[in-house]
Amino acid sequence: MNHIKSIALAVSLLGCSAASMALAQDSRYGSAPGSYNYYNASWYVAPSVISMDPDSRFGTGHRGTGGALRLGKPVSPDWDIQFGPAAARVHDGGQRYRQVTVGIDALYVMSREDFRPFLLLGLGAEYDKAGMHGAEAQRTSPYINAGLGFQYGFDNQWGMQADVRRARSYLGGNDFSFDRASTTVLSLGLTYAFDKPRTPAPVARMVAPPEPVMMPARVAFATAPEAPTPQFERYSLSSTELFEFDSAELGVLQPKLDEIANALSHNQQIGEIVITGHTDRLGTAFYNQALSQRRAEAVKAYLVNRAVAADRLLAVGRGESQPVVDCRQQGRTELIHCLEGNRRVVIERIELERPSQ
Repeated sequence: MNHIKSIALAVSLLGCSAASMALAQDSRYGSAPGSYNYYNASWYVAPSVISMDPDSRFGTGHRGTGGALRLGKPVSPDWDIQFGPAAARVHDGGQRYRQVTVGIDALYVMSREDFRPFLLLGLGAEYDKAGMHGAEAQRTSPYINAGLGFQYGFDNQWGMQADVRRARSYLGGNDFSFDRASTTVLSLGLTYAFDKPRTPAPVARMVAPPEPVMMPARVAFATAPEAPTPQFERYSLSSTELFEFDSAELGVLQPKLDEIANALSHNQQIGEIVITGHTDRLGTAFYNQALSQRRAEAVKAYLVNRAVAADRLLAVGRGESQPVVDCRQQGRTELIHCLEGNRRVVIERIELERPSQ
């Protein structure tokens, strides 16, 4: 009995700990800006129907049915916690078996998109009652379980969850003739989040100033009556126009880069040209840093192939560290579209000589 009390206390403490972690999360819905996505961090309830396949040592080879009611909470971009009761029973002629569990599970969630596969580990207390009517053995014992499953979100509040788990109970052998037993449980149910994600305030997109028309040097010098004054220009090119999504390979036709290359090749005095690659926050910071560097290097290589000296160009990757727009859309397609402004290549400190007016 002391052993059972210890297990019950451990489950209670683990539940309190998980709840504290949840309450300590950022008060905004979803992960912090700069992480790979946003999600609804609300508490949710998951009522389920279950199919139970108990250990044959409980005296039945039949499957049973029942239900479960779990309360869950995302506590980080990668983890959920769920806890609550489940109950199922089997009637096999005169043989009966009943199982009731109360436990807590940790879910490692592999994605926060609409389809969210997960792995789970858990522990708790299990009540078993088996035998012929009037002569049943019964015992409350600790158990551990492991399994896998998925959630699918229909919208920001409603979804579904399906999982299969294998539980191992430690009976102790006082009321049953065996010490350990295993049960497989298949669950299918709905999920409902108590709070909707807050709709973020509209975020103004940065609008780049009109790009100046770059005149070939021979035209400028042919009409310039005196030495022109150098000017510094800055160009922000959308990565969507230059690359496919999540790629550093330039498209075949690049008219804007051709225009820049033409101006630079005819103005050899223009130097200290910095090409900076930027990405959005989708993916890890390490991956985005490498992608932004590859994109900057690709633009530099393109200009070099168009007769611009390599020593006039410096390629730098900034990854996701300098966003110009902030987005909190839930769907992946909408989020990718909103974050387009952050996927860019900036070419700056280009000194263009223009004729005097």
